[in-house]
Amino acid sequence: MPNELLESLSRLSDPDLVARLKSLTASERETTAQLVAHLAELDTRDIHLREGYPSLFVYCRDVLGLSEHEAYNRIDAARAARRFPVILDLLAQGAVHLTTVRLLAPHLTPDNYLAVLQSARGKRKSEVEEIVAMLAPRPDVAPVVRKLSKPAPPHRVVPCEEAATVAAPLPIASPPPRPEATPLSPDRYKIQFTIGTGTLEKLRLAKDLLRHAIPSGDEAAILDRALTALLAELAKKKFGETDHPRPSQGTVPGSRHIPADVKRAVWRRDLGRCAFTGTSGYRCGERAFLEFHHVEPHAVGGEPTVENVQLRCRRHNSHEAKVYFGPLRAHVAKGSYHLQQLVLERVGK
Repeated sequence: MPNELLESLSRLSDPDLVARLKSLTASERETTAQLVAHLAELDTRDIHLREGYPSLFVYCRDVLGLSEHEAYNRIDAARAARRFPVILDLLAQGAVHLTTVRLLAPHLTPDNYLAVLQSARGKRKSEVEEIVAMLAPRPDVAPVVRKLSKPAPPHRVVPCEEAATVAAPLPIASPPPRPEATPLSPDRYKIQFTIGTGTLEKLRLAKDLLRHAIPSGDEAAILDRALTALLAELAKKKFGETDHPRPSQGTVPGSRHIPADVKRAVWRRDLGRCAFTGTSGYRCGERAFLEFHHVEPHAVGGEPTVENVQLRCRRHNSHEAKVYFGPLRAHVAKGSYHLQQLVLERVGK
């Protein structure tokens, strides 16, 4: 059955595939709202207790087969919906998600629930966390520097002849989670990450050297200074940023080189974000792994001008090259003269 389903989907046109996906998503939202409403009613009847389960969570996990995360989200949403039934309509519309409801539920009151839920419409989790920080500000966290234990040694495959004499290997230590900015209050965030001994020594040295400017030795203030200096250095390195830029010498016809003044102008115009716009009018806006993209490719005569250069994330830059050149993309990128001539003929240049 799964193979047949995938095979049938492979024959759909792009518009039909997207239409079906949107229809299924809408159905799933409606089903989620229905499930939450049923859980809300079930919770008031204590059915899970009569059937021998100590909590609604255990009932959802063991009887309904929900994961722990799914159970927590749906139970919190159900109990919030009992207080504010409009949540069910918002869930069915896709205006808010279960995670949104779970985060906001403790802070909803009869006086603020409509305004708070309205402000959370269409928001991502990080944006909802900022709403929560406004509703219930938390104090700044105290800076803490402490030594961590060494990570467990990596797992080693033990040959059969050694298996009887070698102790069971230690489990592989999972990689540390990526640091996230957790809102504490408006304009205040908590970030936690691990650094090495060398970085710690640099931090301590910076604190000592900056005592005249930052007597408290506040790590956050030192980090802000360090990032400001780093951004200035990166701007100079990537775009030749300077207070007194030299006049542009222009470009040699056919050159791939993009002048620094063009890079600076493109970066400012595109706001340091991927400028790819999809067929629906949605702009990508990605900020990581950005590249300078020739709208009219260099291989067919596109010049490195402000008008012909835009920012692209790596994936969209690759995507546009694939769409434009097809299978010849990788070879043209290497500068093969004969293939470039073939592409010129193919696009009618």
